Amino acid sequence: MKQIWLVAMVVSSLMARAQNPASGPWEQPAAALAEQIAGILGPGQARLTIRNISTISVDQIPSIRRLLEQDLKGRGVVASGAESANTIRVTLSENVRERLWVAEVVEGDEVRVAMVHVEPGSGRQAEPTSGLTLRKQALLTTSDAVLAALETPNGLVTVEPEEIVIFLRAEDGWREQNRVGIGQTRPLTRDPRALIFLTPDGNGFEAFVAGMACAGSFEHASPPAEWTVHCRETDDPWTIVQPPVMQTGGTSQGSATQDAATQMNVGVTPFKAFYNAARDYFTGVVNFSPGVDLPPFYSATQMVRSAASAPLLIGGIDGKVQILENGALKHVNGTRDWGSDFAVFQSGCGAGTQIVASGSGEAASDSLRAYELPVLEATPASAPLAMDGTVTALWSAPDGKSVFAVVRGAADEYEVDRVTASCN
Repeated sequence: MKQIWLVAMVVSSLMARAQNPASGPWEQPAAALAEQIAGILGPGQARLTIRNISTISVDQIPSIRRLLEQDLKGRGVVASGAESANTIRVTLSENVRERLWVAEVVEGDEVRVAMVHVEPGSGRQAEPTSGLTLRKQALLTTSDAVLAALETPNGLVTVEPEEIVIFLRAEDGWREQNRVGIGQTRPLTRDPRALIFLTPDGNGFEAFVAGMACAGSFEHASPPAEWTVHCRETDDPWTIVQPPVMQTGGTSQGSATQDAATQMNVGVTPFKAFYNAARDYFTGVVNFSPGVDLPPFYSATQMVRSAASAPLLIGGIDGKVQILENGALKHVNGTRDWGSDFAVFQSGCGAGTQIVASGSGEAASDSLRAYELPVLEATPASAPLAMDGTVTALWSAPDGKSVFAVVRGAADEYEVDRVTASCN
């Protein structure tokens, strides 16, 4: 029965590949190595680790990990957490003549080895379609776990698992002004999530973390000015998309830019989705009628194409990225190496609006890359931007012109980065 089940899983995997033909240089070696590993291990769970001692760039490791996980799953082997008794240690190596991927499959005290040869020229990345370069600026580094953050005209607000922290601008960076307990009563998952948005008037925020909603308002009249924060327990849906908040003031050129941005975002409407706090994802139930049943998802955002077109981009918990437009869900190609986090920003380069996505899998050194979506094919619009750790959260800035990322470093330090683009 075990053999029959394994054959069925392999056939299913091959059928899936026929429907989604190989599109990257690591497809074939990942499939070949997964097949050997499954032959050794059989159906079950195993912890997967990857060590790279080759010239393959670190920003491609998440893609390789994602492929291996998918190919192993198609053969009945599920990459699980550290609690698994079995381990798969993959080493990417090379010499002057060839590349070699070696997998050590550990079951108890027994270690068996699988290996595949990889063409030396594999791994050349697709050239970006737009002259765009991503740049990052570190705003805050802290030893406290940051789930989300918001830069406001008056300061910086971070959401931690149990507290909201208010920072004010100082000559040497940010100065912590206040900490407000969220009052969390529910046990949080291992990797809890949060979202925070600026209110439309720019003088407040709303934040969401499992089972709780918090609202903050800025008191200009206070000497010195301070935030007032109130949190409450709730099962209400979370805000997912908010139209960009345009700041007032500035030069005539700034006003012209603001007017253009406003015209581009008239199609963006706020929407909310119900969050499953026990499983760390959104259920697919939203506060509007999409015309179809939405799948459970990790991320969602609106991709504004014109004043009359703002389709919804959804990153499902199954790893598939789909677009909702005119009441129909369609698969987006070219997203296999995307992680679970992505955000949209208006760079003004190329098509004007791009998607910034993290790399797939959990890597010691993650990356961000900008993509354009002309139809149903995501095409690279920039080279990868290396991040100093794992990207744990990614969202659009209040004005829609940049994105922010939370990066967890190797020493469990958290960094909040602003990511912008420059046109080449």
